[in-house]
Amino acid sequence: MDNLLSGIHQFHAQVFQREKEFYSDLVAGQSPRTMFIGCSDSRVDPTIITQSGLGELFVLRNAGNIVPCYGASNGGEPATIEYAVTALGVKDIVICGHSGCGALQAMLNPDQMVKLPLVKSWLNHAEATRRIVEENYAQATGAALLDIAVREHVLVQIENLQTHPCVAVKLQRGELTLHAWVYLMESGDILAYSTADGGFASLTGLARHEASQRRVANPRQSKKS
Repeated sequence: MDNLLSGIHQFHAQVFQREKEFYSDLVAGQSPRTMFIGCSDSRVDPTIITQSGLGELFVLRNAGNIVPCYGASNGGEPATIEYAVTALGVKDIVICGHSGCGALQAMLNPDQMVKLPLVKSWLNHAEATRRIVEENYAQATGAALLDIAVREHVLVQIENLQTHPCVAVKLQRGELTLHAWVYLMESGDILAYSTADGGFASLTGLARHEASQRRVANPRQSKKS
């Protein structure tokens, strides 16, 4: 706690006072263009890995970057998504998993959750991921299996996200774009999925215009047209 108290004093005396006008402007309200759904893991900070400033990201974090299907959870996730999409009018939603995810490791090894009944219950929302990995990647083990699970899990959460009415409406109108990312802690890189080629590719290894096109295509919008 001492380090937090020290940081609070430093922020108020140095950062806040130096940028007082900026912080005063933030009091008037927020208008982020992007919602970032990520894991609660303390090693993964959305604002740092995207180099975003205050007010630029609307962040939702939980264990395993899980988006329960609409109506499947009474937690804060549905309300937070609805607020971001309907009230704030975000234009992009990023669901970002990460390498070495402890939640997904527990999902793959349920014996680890004997003393964590609430975690076990929460990870029931990841059952689709578990079944996909178990039935389609039986040959994979260890770290390779976890890497596969992380990527498949992000894609399942994208599908779950589309069951939310507010999201479905904006997708059909072409007013919202979905992105599936995986942050690699060991390299600092971010992999992004594209339905154009059906795979993940490094955002930092692509030109800006190519990277911006790596997104999840919207089946509702294409069907409408």
